[in-house]
Order: sequence, then C-alpha cells, then structure tokens
Amino acid sequence: MNIAFINGSPKVKDSASGQVLTTLSKRLSLGNEIREYHFLSSQVEAEVLADIADCQVMVFAFPLYVDAIPAHLLNCLCQMETFFKTIHKSDITVYGLVNCGFYESNQNALALEILENWCCHCGLTWGQGMGIGGGGMLSMLAQVPEGKGPNSNFTNSLESFSDHIKKRETWENVYINPNFPRFAYKLAAEAGWRQMVRRNGLKTRDLFTKK
Repeated sequence: MNIAFINGSPKVKDSASGQVLTTLSKRLSLGNEIREYHFLSSQVEAEVLADIADCQVMVFAFPLYVDAIPAHLLNCLCQMETFFKTIHKSDITVYGLVNCGFYESNQNALALEILENWCCHCGLTWGQGMGIGGGGMLSMLAQVPEGKGPNSNFTNSLESFSDHIKKRETWENVYINPNFPRFAYKLAAEAGWRQMVRRNGLKTRDLFTKK
C-alpha cells in the first residue's frame, strides 16, 4: 500500500509534526511504501499532486494555528480539492494528526473537523483524526522510551491509530493529553518563554508591556 505522509508544519526542520510522522512511520513502514512530503509553501506542484493521487492513504500532520489549519496548508488543501474533483478519484482514505501547544488535546477538535469536511468536498474517505495536547513536549519525548512515562499516552494511542491506517478503517477521533501534570507543563512553557526573551535582549517584564 502506498501511504502519503504530508507534513504541514511551516518549520523547515525539527517540527513536532515531523516527530509525530517519524514515530508513526516505524509502525507502518513494513509492507508499505511511505512517500513523504513537506508542504512549506501555499502551492503544491503538479507532479506532487499526481504522486499523492497514486496513494491509497494520506496522513496529514500539522500544528494548530488559531484553532484551525495553518494558512499555507489551507491554500494547499484548496488546490488539492480542485485536483481531486477534476480526476474523480475517491478511493483514498485520509487521516489527520494535529498537535497544539495547549495541554488540552480537545482544542484540536475544530481543525480535525475542517479536515474531515475537506475530505467530503473532495469525495475522499475520512478515516480518523488524532488531537495531541502538549505539543511543546513532543520534541523532548523523542528521547523517552516508547510507552514509558510522559510518552505512554502518545505512543500507545499511535499503536491503535496505525492499525486503523493499515486496515484503512474509519474510526472515531481520539484526543490525548501528555502523561505529565498540567501545572508542570505550564511552568516549563513559561520558563521557555523567559529564555527566549533573554536571548533576544529583553527582560521578563517586557512580556507584559502594553503599547
């Protein structure tokens, strides 16, 4: 089976979405051909569209932007919708993985609903979506053994998610929070902001300056 991995993060490298797809790839690479694409601009080349259309499954991974889909990826989806309507190809199953900086994973629900509605407009089949909370932790979780500690919810949920992809099954969307106390996640995030402020030559109080 040909599977298209579409990374919709605007980051050139080291994105949480890329980390999610890398972890998922370990579970799908056996017996399948995984084709990886990184949508960094608002346009998709014609040969890329044709290559994706040759796949039986599409897996999107992207960060949550203002409770929705990043603008550049949304433009790509509009272009893809026109393409799929033109070629009348409907035997593709679509899955979505959305991560957000919020601790609460259900913050991703609207973005997954947008992606599901896009499938309907394209005439494609919606398989399943996964909303991932605590996206700011994902890069650090790469160093944590799978299924252990704060990584357990993420990797365990990805197991069943990958099984549904292998069978091209339609399933209910799932939402996972990190196995990590919310207050500790908030403290770590605030410490990160303060470090960024200092690196840019400012002070913590400048975060609260009103102009």
